[in-house]
Amino acid sequence: MKFNELQKRIISSLILLPISIILIFTHYIIFIPVLFLITIFSLNEWKNINKKKKSSLIINFGYLVIIISIFSSIFIRGLYNESSFLLLWILLICIFSDIGGYIFGKTFKGPKLTKISPNKTYSGMIGSFIFSIIPIILLENLTTYEIIYQDQVYLINKYIVISLFLSLVCQSGDILISYFKRLNKIKNTGNLIPGHGGILDRIDGIIFVLIFASIFKFINLI
Repeated sequence: MKFNELQKRIISSLILLPISIILIFTHYIIFIPVLFLITIFSLNEWKNINKKKKSSLIINFGYLVIIISIFSSIFIRGLYNESSFLLLWILLICIFSDIGGYIFGKTFKGPKLTKISPNKTYSGMIGSFIFSIIPIILLENLTTYEIIYQDQVYLINKYIVISLFLSLVCQSGDILISYFKRLNKIKNTGNLIPGHGGILDRIDGIIFVLIFASIFKFINLI
């Protein structure tokens, strides 16, 4: 039985999302080693992307970004699960942003966003922004944990703006990795995840979002 691209994405997401949620809330004895494995796979895939266009500066910069993003996820979550819901919110922003972009892009099509990543459209970008707001609504209404206080309009607006900004970062990261893939004439960074390619294909936008989110947490913006 053959699956189309959307079906593959849905199946992979249904498998990966519960695993990611369990990982976020699990003990650091499990959390840290799994992050280490993700780092190894990501570094290897980044190296493979740049095999043809060898540039030590680009390769080393990519290594640095990946490693910093992994440490950022630990900082955001906290070693003892102090801010697990915060990390979950950030992850969901990226997931919903990706889903919204795919649905709107396929449904409404329209002008291309950039030649670097010709599959990206302005309609997809708008869909990503709209869907990125959904996670904060879900977490506020479906859990007892409050990232924001619903009766404070200022904070609601602030977190909506942050959601939109992180969605922009996620989309930009996706486009940037797509640029390097096209530069080296490859479709996916790997084939580990059906419908998504490699690890780096799945976290290309997330790695940049984690870095910005960790800065926001450091300055007490989130």
